[in-house]
Amino acid sequence: MRSVEKQFLVYFSNPLALLGLFVAASILMIWRLRAIENKGFEGTVLGTLIMPYCSGFANLIFAYVMSRSAGNGRQVIENCIVNNVTNLTLILGLSAIFCSSAIAPRKTAGGKKKKQDDVYRLYRLDLLFTLIALFLFTGTLWALGKDKVIDLYDGLVLVGLFLFWQILHVFEILKNNVRKNRSFHWSIAIDLVLIAVSAYGIYLSIDHLVTWIGHADGKVLNSGNLGWLSGVLMVLPNAFIALYYGYVGRQDIVVSSQIGDSHICIPMCIGLFALFDTIDIPGYFQMGVFIILGAAAVHFLSIALLGRLPRVLGAALVVGYGLFLYLGIVQ
Repeated sequence: MRSVEKQFLVYFSNPLALLGLFVAASILMIWRLRAIENKGFEGTVLGTLIMPYCSGFANLIFAYVMSRSAGNGRQVIENCIVNNVTNLTLILGLSAIFCSSAIAPRKTAGGKKKKQDDVYRLYRLDLLFTLIALFLFTGTLWALGKDKVIDLYDGLVLVGLFLFWQILHVFEILKNNVRKNRSFHWSIAIDLVLIAVSAYGIYLSIDHLVTWIGHADGKVLNSGNLGWLSGVLMVLPNAFIALYYGYVGRQDIVVSSQIGDSHICIPMCIGLFALFDTIDIPGYFQMGVFIILGAAAVHFLSIALLGRLPRVLGAALVVGYGLFLYLGIVQ
């Protein structure tokens, strides 16, 4: 394995090449994920259960890389908070501005209308349920962090909550396949192999990008901003998902994938890191949690009352994200 990494450094020693590998591996992962949708996974379950592992895999790798040395809990908290804020404000805000923002089926006449209305209501309820989980996970993290640390037992609570949430969706898929008399296609095994290859490419690129930033001494590119910079970088796969599914008019998957990716960070990444090293809560933690909960509340009310995020609110979220990034990195 070490010889592979040495050979890797020969071709990918430049940070731009590392960034290119990260993007290419993420696209490969998402491409095969798109194929899985037609093999037993569909709808908002795809965005909540499968996609977050692909778009959020880089965050898991970052938490792993940081856990190899003690005292990196601050960077992991930064990475996860920036990732979640970016998903809920920038990505979904831009999606509301430029894509078809209504989470509803296309208008049709005749008997198909009632069936599409039923599908629309199910998508809407699934998204609201996913947002409730976001409130639960983020609120639990906030409560556990009131003593200024996230320790081993806090990590067990966070990981346990996430695993229970995933098990709920696994059983939902199994029940849906039984209803439709359908089974998983054998070619999923090939897709999983390709996803594993892309996952290793993401691991290599993240590992060496973290090392490169750790040795940089620029005003913005420096080790002090590692958590913020990595959080922004790792949103790129989410942006690819939002761009594609927004283009094909599946806004339900756009929203569920971004919220599901937020679940990977809070509670999964933070919980896993806390199993190996205690996290000292930074001062901005409460502000970041409140921004995440506030943005989630905007989405919840918009979907519940209007079935969509209005463009004006999407623009407000994008402006708010710019301010958040300026205060966090520049100042």
